Amino acid sequence: MTHAQVHHITHPLVQHKLTLMRDRNASTTTFRTLLGELSMLMAYEVTRDMPTQMVEIETPLEKMQSPVIDGKKLVFASILRAGNGMLDGLLRVVPNARVGFVGLYRDPATLQAVHYYFKMPADMDERDVIAVDPMLATGHSAVAAIDKIKSVRPRSIKFLCLLAAPQGIATLQAAHPDVAIYTAAIDRELNSHSYILPGLGDAGDRIFGTK
Repeated sequence: MTHAQVHHITHPLVQHKLTLMRDRNASTTTFRTLLGELSMLMAYEVTRDMPTQMVEIETPLEKMQSPVIDGKKLVFASILRAGNGMLDGLLRVVPNARVGFVGLYRDPATLQAVHYYFKMPADMDERDVIAVDPMLATGHSAVAAIDKIKSVRPRSIKFLCLLAAPQGIATLQAAHPDVAIYTAAIDRELNSHSYILPGLGDAGDRIFGTK
């Protein structure tokens, strides 16, 4: 995948932790811990181009101008429920970031996304959004979530996931070509139930131990 808007994060630590997460024998606790660590590592990549401003500080030796980010302008938008598993790691890196929520479920018959909850901070026109969901499978949920996020007119939007399928990338790019995708892996395909192969199973179930 060579599209400029798709960023495949290949750092060895990211790939190592993802391999451990894929293992079917990883416990819920192990999976959750690895997801937090992996989210922290990916946060460095997805925030690489965050704007900074110069402030004056005083070191033990002298005054100087030095760059800082305004974390309050950043919003991590969790696509429920699995997106919540990534928040702790992301907020460890940018603790001042705001958090929004997009509640969606996939209709089992049509596989289309259905909205049930939406909550974002105020003044979204001044904020940059990173939408988070561990899996980009069919892409329908991601498209529906970003449709909803765009309705509050944020300054910019990125999409961050652990795994992406080629179909999901194509669907999201077709609907929202302006939204950059950051992922730790681009897997082979979807199966007949729209699960990513080889994948890591149902991320929500593995995070919360519901299966």
